[in-house]
Amino acid sequence: MTGWGILAAHVDAERVGGAVVIVRAAGVRMLEGRSDLAVLWDVRVAPAWRGRGIGAALFRAAEAWAEARGASWLKAETQNVNVAACRFYARQGCVLGAIHRFAYPDVPDEAQLLWYKPLRAPATTG
Repeated sequence: MTGWGILAAHVDAERVGGAVVIVRAAGVRMLEGRSDLAVLWDVRVAPAWRGRGIGAALFRAAEAWAEARGASWLKAETQNVNVAACRFYARQGCVLGAIHRFAYPDVPDEAQLLWYKPLRAPATTG
């Protein structure tokens, strides 16, 4: 589990949110076999604390954690029915990179949306 980062957000002594980010972990298909990609596996904020910037702070912490471990891209998954999450990822600078309409066979009305964000400018040769 050396490629897994578990992040927590606290206000005073109260845990108000958390995130999980993954890099270079064997068997995690969302990583697409890429060493330059990190996956934001989960980000959550306690309902009473939403809308206060905690999710954005966790996202920035996940970016920093991934970049410090060599990732140059961050990927996140949500579904078309989760409009709040789609808006959140767009506000964080992510772009919609893929839509998989039939990713969830047991939930035919949901499509998988994959969001990507570059963590640093790609190196140029010249």
